Amino acid sequence: MITRLPHHPLRRAGAFALGVLLASAGLSAASAEKLKLGNEGVYPPFSMVESSGTLTGMEPELAREMCKRIGADCEIVVMDFKALIPSMLQGKFDGIVTQISPTPERVDKALFATPIVYNPATFIVKKDSNLTLTKEGVTGKGLRIALQRGASMVPYIHKHFGKDTFVEVYYDNPDQMKLDLLAGRLDLVFDSKINWTLELIAKPEGKDYMLAGGDHWLGDPAIPEAERGYSWIFPKKSEELVKRVNTALAEMIKDCTYTTIRKKYVPVATLAAEAACEKTN
Repeated sequence: MITRLPHHPLRRAGAFALGVLLASAGLSAASAEKLKLGNEGVYPPFSMVESSGTLTGMEPELAREMCKRIGADCEIVVMDFKALIPSMLQGKFDGIVTQISPTPERVDKALFATPIVYNPATFIVKKDSNLTLTKEGVTGKGLRIALQRGASMVPYIHKHFGKDTFVEVYYDNPDQMKLDLLAGRLDLVFDSKINWTLELIAKPEGKDYMLAGGDHWLGDPAIPEAERGYSWIFPKKSEELVKRVNTALAEMIKDCTYTTIRKKYVPVATLAAEAACEKTN
């Protein structure tokens, strides 16, 4: 014999309320803003893909925190650097969370968020190279230089050293450059200072190499020094999104979340705005 409980009005009301709450929660999850963001994934310590396939590094972790703060469901897609900006301009990405230098050409095509890192370019050479890294000092020597495809280092070298001064060898990522440099197939590299300091110079395999030629700002020279840095970028139509991203990044810097994440990957400050957090941590 099955005993059926009476259909009490309060029970029906409670069930209805529960159903509304569950439906509301499902609707909220389903309607969360979805963003597809690009990252190169081979730019240690800022981004790298682990053997498990997990994208990690300073920038992916910062990006995930930013997405959480703006209430967005973000998918970060790994792609060769040279294809990132063209893909965003074609509408395949809602933004790029790899540090981009604000050259005039790029600023014309994309919106730049607040700077995420200051990471100037420099030369990497053998300690016994005795090179004078000026146009006059390298002309006619047939030096083989490593440059990354699609990076702002390329037009910078062409502008300041000339298009035919070096024998230019192009690579998709710094790991490939390092292999050829250590194998003696290159005379020098022109790339990001922080990356090469941590990934070569500070390691035993880099004992015969050094940074040379000083720091080179690759962005628009009209930008005041105090405001310089490399940023994440977004389509020109995304003004409101960029405002929210900037608010989240400002909060992360102020409450020291940025510094906490940065210290997991980079042992030195990457923004002047970190000063207060450096004192308290």
